[in-house]
Amino acid sequence: MLMYLAAAAPKPENPYGLMEALEQGGTIAWTVFLILCAMSVGTFYILFTKLIEQQKVISQGKKIRATFWRAASLKEASAKLEKNSAYKQIVDDGIKAQDEHGKLKDPVEAHDWLHGSLARSEAAINSSLNGGLAFLATVGSTSPFIGLFGTVIGIYRALIKIGAAGQASIDAVAGPVGEALIMTAIGLFVAIPAVFAFNFFSKINSATISKFDTFAHDLHDFFATGSRVR
Repeated sequence: MLMYLAAAAPKPENPYGLMEALEQGGTIAWTVFLILCAMSVGTFYILFTKLIEQQKVISQGKKIRATFWRAASLKEASAKLEKNSAYKQIVDDGIKAQDEHGKLKDPVEAHDWLHGSLARSEAAINSSLNGGLAFLATVGSTSPFIGLFGTVIGIYRALIKIGAAGQASIDAVAGPVGEALIMTAIGLFVAIPAVFAFNFFSKINSATISKFDTFAHDLHDFFATGSRVR
């Protein structure tokens, strides 16, 4: 009977949980928490969208190596590429530059004209690939300090309670100190994935950009010689 009553008795609520800490911290604690949550959501959104983007680029690269140079002409090869493919953008920009070169009133060396066009196309693609990395770097570098701000406020509130009570009792400081530790933990939780994602995509983007550069050089050689230079 006693065991039944003990099991049926409601469990005491935890007065030092996350929600309790935020309620005790007031507007400042909630503001810090919401800012860190927004940073975390943005980080994971960029993480997943960039993973999908990189997977598409890798798939497009495999198709390029398998079929592109076997086509009878560049226009035919370009038509077989995906509509929004980065590789298709480079090819189409090269074809457009070649067509426009003959229309120039002040003739420019075809080599320089084509090289400049392909370089601009690569730069636009590189800018797109690096989109979002600045946000990841900002989150990784600032979120620990935002969490630290919440920590400082929590410690400050604990000191005020100690001063008001006249003694450093556990009951007086447990809430504010718990709030301070929670803010520190949240700041680190937000920063670590952002730093890892930034480093990962910076490295993989360097490899991807190198492949685009190789493809653009091969394309330039094809325009100059009529065949791919190996």
